[in-house]
Amino acid sequence: MHLRVLSVLLISSTGFLTRETTAFSTQPRPVTTTSTGAESPSIISRLPSLQNYDPLEGKRLPWLESGYGTWNWRDHKINYVELGDPSRPALLLIHGFGASAYHFRHNIPDLAKDYHVYAFDLLGFGLSSKPVQDYAAEVWRDQAVDFIKEIIDKPTIVAGNSLGGFTALYAASSAEVKSYIQGCILLNAAGRFRDPDAPNEVSTDEPNVVIETVKEWIQRLVINGSFYYTKRPARIEQVLRQVYPVNADNVDSELVESIQVPSQDPNAAEVFYRVITKNGSGPSVYVDDLLQELDCPLLLCWGEEDPWIRPAAADRIQQLYPSSQRVSIAAGHCPHDEDPEAVNDAIRSFIQQI
Repeated sequence: MHLRVLSVLLISSTGFLTRETTAFSTQPRPVTTTSTGAESPSIISRLPSLQNYDPLEGKRLPWLESGYGTWNWRDHKINYVELGDPSRPALLLIHGFGASAYHFRHNIPDLAKDYHVYAFDLLGFGLSSKPVQDYAAEVWRDQAVDFIKEIIDKPTIVAGNSLGGFTALYAASSAEVKSYIQGCILLNAAGRFRDPDAPNEVSTDEPNVVIETVKEWIQRLVINGSFYYTKRPARIEQVLRQVYPVNADNVDSELVESIQVPSQDPNAAEVFYRVITKNGSGPSVYVDDLLQELDCPLLLCWGEEDPWIRPAAADRIQQLYPSSQRVSIAAGHCPHDEDPEAVNDAIRSFIQQI
């Protein structure tokens, strides 16, 4: 999710991303194998936190404030989910700005019937660590690349929503994991496109230190004020409903809690400020350039009623990557949670063709 939930007062003005090593911290044992009958698939999780969870009962992923599993990455704790038969193809799901792996609560259990499904919380979000550092698109790209190499370590389809969609595309186009990537799925992905009419001039003006200092102070004041206002549960629900225009009833208390709880972290406000100021105009890498490096099947699974990232963005991607497929979903910015059945069907159909 692009999540202006925590920044709706700001994102509209900054255009945040909307312009159209390491080992387990523990060694979890295989602890869950469930089946409802001889013809039902086995669903396995190696995470103790999901020991008593049976997705074949048709329930969504439970929200666990304590997290699911922990991967130690660059001295930071990354919360992640794993579910499904390890002998099946791997599918990595990456959430958007302000959300977490839990945002795929309806997708993970269903898709795990056919695939070995993973999802993680991006650094700085969800239940992952929130170090005070610079945040750029490369940080999350590297996280996805390392997770694929070190944890999944087999052919993988990578999918993501909004910021997570841009991260999925960035990782899939990386030379480090091209041999792993079997396909890429963009769910209303964020990112900037090149302006063919923009001049290629490079400014040589030196920044004014005083002006820059004042500008930073004002930005911090406004952004932090927005953060503390918009992290209230009622405000989170209100903004979420704006981007679930077709099925707003899917915005429930657990989804709101999964967003509100991480915002209580002592570093959350500072991380929020750093993410916004670093990425306010979108990542420095253009979607056009990443598509030139991409070498795998591409699916655009697009919520056509998205008020933030309009269908024109998907149109542009199709022009730049003519072999891409597109499935239109009657949903807003988060089609995977607003209409999970349609998105799960689209993902299955796409993977079956690979």
